[in-house]
Amino acid sequence: MTVKFALLGAGRIGKVHAKAIAGNADAKLVAVADAFAEAAQGIAGTYGCAVRSIDEIEAAADVDAVVICTPTNTHADLIERFARAGKAVFCEKPIDLDLARVKRCLSVVEETGAVLMVGFNRRFDPHFSAVRAAIDEGRIGPVEMVQITSRDPAPPPADYIKSSGGILRDMTIHDFDMARFLLGEEPETVFATASVLVDPEIGKLGDHDSVSLILTTASGKQCAISNSRRATYGYDQRIEVLGSKGAIAAENQRPVSIEIANETGFTRPPLHDFFMTRYTEAYAAEIAAFIAAISSGAAISPSGRDGLIALALADAALRSVREGRAVKVSEVMG
Repeated sequence: MTVKFALLGAGRIGKVHAKAIAGNADAKLVAVADAFAEAAQGIAGTYGCAVRSIDEIEAAADVDAVVICTPTNTHADLIERFARAGKAVFCEKPIDLDLARVKRCLSVVEETGAVLMVGFNRRFDPHFSAVRAAIDEGRIGPVEMVQITSRDPAPPPADYIKSSGGILRDMTIHDFDMARFLLGEEPETVFATASVLVDPEIGKLGDHDSVSLILTTASGKQCAISNSRRATYGYDQRIEVLGSKGAIAAENQRPVSIEIANETGFTRPPLHDFFMTRYTEAYAAEIAAFIAAISSGAAISPSGRDGLIALALADAALRSVREGRAVKVSEVMG
């Protein structure tokens, strides 16, 4: 079965997903829609698909699934619209910045029986998924503590920050999902601290650029997360899991994995410069998993509920920053 796709949004992440779809033998990109004609034409010219409107894609008989890469404030409406149209839906995170709106959206997904996958691509990174596999195989015993380091090379533009929902809902939300993926239990409490250390303008916009968090489960398992909008040495992405019998870690990746030793010491090439190259394999793998689920009818993961819980953790973290205390996730979930 070849799954026929339409891409909604031809920006930076849209280009990443277009490449992943085009590179999959079981998929075909048939249409793209974007408010900016030039962006849509760029995708169409590269991959040989048609430029269509949202209305045309909704009614199209030759579209089985849509990939939503539009601005965050459009996600929930588009999910509902294409769920009702009988299309499978892949949506970039988050579903929305408001928990109540996410819950209403997921009710429509449930009512229509639609397939919905949320774009937490890091679950599909071969290094991170190998960590999860080692945990499942019992190689380090039951998980006790997790450490996640996620630091961007530089902060995003001010216009992006204004609409992003803040670092906790935009950046840390990936780490919340990874924490759940690795802990194997739901975090019940969140304690977070946040500062403005990189750019004062970020603080003026009501956001932070440096955050540290501790998530705790009912059994006492812990996950520590470190985020920064500035890592001068590259895109810093590391995880470590401590179990009762040992530990396992996934280190930073480089475009070229070599080490040179000479009279000046040991040197290695720089890290990846950002997510587009660091997670290329992950983006391809998540689209492949989405296609496989559509074809087989298997359960989707990450699901809409995974998106809901990650946002709830972000909201709990934001409340923790504001109130200076550990916050129970149940306080924000309602």
